[in-house]
Amino acid sequence: MKSAEILFGSDSKLRSGWRFAIFILGFIFAGLVMGTAVVAALVGISKDTAPGTSTFFVVNGLVSLFVALLIGWLCGKYLEGLPFTALGAGFLKGWWLRFVFGLLIGVLTFSLAAMIGIAAGGLSFQVNADASWSSILTTLVVSFLIFAAAAAFEEALFRGYILQTFVRSQMTWFGILLTSTLFATVHNANPSANIFSWLNTFVAGIWFSVAYLRSRDLWLPFGLHLAWNWTQGSIFGVEVSGITEIVKAPIMRETDTGPAWITGGDYGIEGGIITTIALIVSATALYFVPFSRLMSGSTSHKLDADLTSSGS
Repeated sequence: MKSAEILFGSDSKLRSGWRFAIFILGFIFAGLVMGTAVVAALVGISKDTAPGTSTFFVVNGLVSLFVALLIGWLCGKYLEGLPFTALGAGFLKGWWLRFVFGLLIGVLTFSLAAMIGIAAGGLSFQVNADASWSSILTTLVVSFLIFAAAAAFEEALFRGYILQTFVRSQMTWFGILLTSTLFATVHNANPSANIFSWLNTFVAGIWFSVAYLRSRDLWLPFGLHLAWNWTQGSIFGVEVSGITEIVKAPIMRETDTGPAWITGGDYGIEGGIITTIALIVSATALYFVPFSRLMSGSTSHKLDADLTSSGS
């Protein structure tokens, strides 16, 4: 192989592995610069915007989202000649339908996991009688904003440029496995994380990737991701990937009697086999059930993804 072929494919474009590396380096650098500036600004404003507060979570998520989209757009533009719409984050035809559909499927998928847990005898739920309805309503709104910012960022990062550039290089399964591995691994720092929670987060990454492939934009996986987390924490009162600080007053409270390999234990449902089953069922349905009218739309990013074949 000639030295030039190590860098460039038959179409004279930089190979996808190098594009991936450039994106990661750009994201890390820009994230550090902007993140440091934002944290310093928020700390200087007041204690209500310091790290750990709701405002900080929302702003941090939005800044991270901006960085992921910015670097993804720059990589797409200068490495592959693609417009911003290729990222699938624009407000193009039918975007809200795919988003709402994602919300619906996300709620149903989590509810399926919860019902399996109830049927197995390890989970039960009761209305949260200890909190006022004003506290519950505040929690629903604030947690929705936090989960929306976090889900949007994670989808832009993992199902955005990284996955899409491998899809354009005819390396779809490699891209899915790589991004799902990265997605699962970054959650290892969460409280009570273990090998089972890693596996379920990996499967969730595949679920979100299938959603992207069906819709060719980020609205469907974003809806899935947001609805799963919000339903889990704010409605059912379950730990969200081991985290309990975000949701102060959920609608219901969970009682988990185990065993942990079924119900997830301290990590929440995402650490148990009931989530594995629900995610596989949902991903299979998304892949095979024809939603052509909902998913269709003459969008430029869809044409870009389908017609652009960058060197592997």
